[in-house]
Amino acid sequence: MHPPLDRPHPECRDLINELKTCHAQRTLATFWTGCNEVKFALDKCLKREKELMLREMNKDMMARRQHEEDSLSEAMGHKVSFDEYLNQDPAFQEAMKKAAKRKPGTYSKNACGAHRV
Repeated sequence: MHPPLDRPHPECRDLINELKTCHAQRTLATFWTGCNEVKFALDKCLKREKELMLREMNKDMMARRQHEEDSLSEAMGHKVSFDEYLNQDPAFQEAMKKAAKRKPGTYSKNACGAHRV
């Protein structure tokens, strides 16, 4: 399934026109299978176009995210980030040490009532 072809797709314009021409020339019996090669090429082209668009939109995502976090910290009056706060919190550090020592599956067994006699 491809996106609507009436919107501009400059990279894939030739393939779109070729697919429309193929559909116009085919009978109903060969409509679904007669244009598969063109459709597969169009799908690849649209996928590349989408990847390029997403890469362009997200190229400065980390800088924007850091700016948002800095703005939020400033607005809330926090001097350290949440990760820094957790690293400085003794209760969190103790809980992480206990979690590291716990055997795999212990929590799920206890939660299901396996520890009852």
